[in-house]
Amino acid sequence: MDTKVLNKVEEDQYKKRPEVRVGDTVRLHLKIKEGDRERIQVFEGVVISIKGSGLSKNLVVRKISYGIGVEKIVPLHSDVLEKIEVIKRGTVRKSKLYYLRKRVGKRALKVGMAQDIYLTDEEVEEIIKEDLKKAKEDGVEEEEENEVENEESEEVEEKKELNKEEKQE
Repeated sequence: MDTKVLNKVEEDQYKKRPEVRVGDTVRLHLKIKEGDRERIQVFEGVVISIKGSGLSKNLVVRKISYGIGVEKIVPLHSDVLEKIEVIKRGTVRKSKLYYLRKRVGKRALKVGMAQDIYLTDEEVEEIIKEDLKKAKEDGVEEEEENEVENEESEEVEEKKELNKEEKQE
């Protein structure tokens, strides 16, 4: 199958999510279906790995619950994932933080130089709207600049024509 066709089909399935990196502390709001009822469960932990690309991008999130390490693998653009909140942005040197599995206690989820940050799906939508507004404003300014350039180019062309006429005489 043609990849362009697949990409067009996939475009409709993408959800607006904040930029999540390895080392970030995130809060995942997961939809859980129990019989007829549906509820949202919050899972907060450190992103230790990101695998895949496009629609098949998965996050591996690890937390310590009552002294036991728990990991969840969650598809980033899935309907199961209601919302993502990025709480802290950690600085790491590796793309996979599997070494955190061997650590115990406070060190188990410690990531270097963590900065407090708060990003959610809603904020991402607002940022996109602001960028579109700026782009539209820039587009208007560019149109005005293009008009000025067109006027200047017309003047230059007129001068060239006058010079040609003078040379011919």
